[in-house]
Amino acid sequence: MSAGLFVLEVLFVLAVVVGLAMWSVPAGLVLAGTLGVVAVEREQARRKGAG
Repeated sequence: MSAGLFVLEVLFVLAVVVGLAMWSVPAGLVLAGTLGVVAVEREQARRKGAG
């Protein structure tokens, strides 16, 4: 994945989480935690596949 696409993905996810948190803080925290777990799993799968 190119660096530009990675930055766009991160900015989009942050915008969604912040927008949701402005409406409901608990929902924003739950979504942020879930997305954090997904990000870690994706990185572990990428490293496992490369190694």
